[in-house]
Amino acid sequence: MDSENKSYPEAKQRQLDERYLRMAQIWSENSYCVRRKVGALIVRDNMIISDGFNGTPSGFANVCEENDVTFPYVLHAEANAITKVARSNNSSEGSTLYVTASPCMECSKLIIQAGIKRVVFSDLYRIHDGLNLLKKAGIEVVHMPI
Repeated sequence: MDSENKSYPEAKQRQLDERYLRMAQIWSENSYCVRRKVGALIVRDNMIISDGFNGTPSGFANVCEENDVTFPYVLHAEANAITKVARSNNSSEGSTLYVTASPCMECSKLIIQAGIKRVVFSDLYRIHDGLNLLKKAGIEVVHMPI
């Protein structure tokens, strides 16, 4: 009986992680990018406090790439979610970021500075520098393929 009680919070957290990742996957469908669509959610106290998907900055045409090359000004989903929460009355301190692809180095720096304590992602990107930085910063990193 004791072991069941101990595993329940872990099982419940895993179930929540899977649900939020599926929601991030659905949110990625808002991206106008052709090569890769990425979605992100920031969750604190079981509430979604921000969302984002990869795309161009506000006021730019919704075109992310040309000749199979992504424009350098395209924002990643994590950056969009973090800047969105920064413009709100919410705080990302102690939150969890759910993202459909593992964060790059630049997004990992933003994640650290935003006070996000946990990152759950589904697709492992070929470059792991961002994940290594997050781990070095003591942020919990969870790979959960969906």
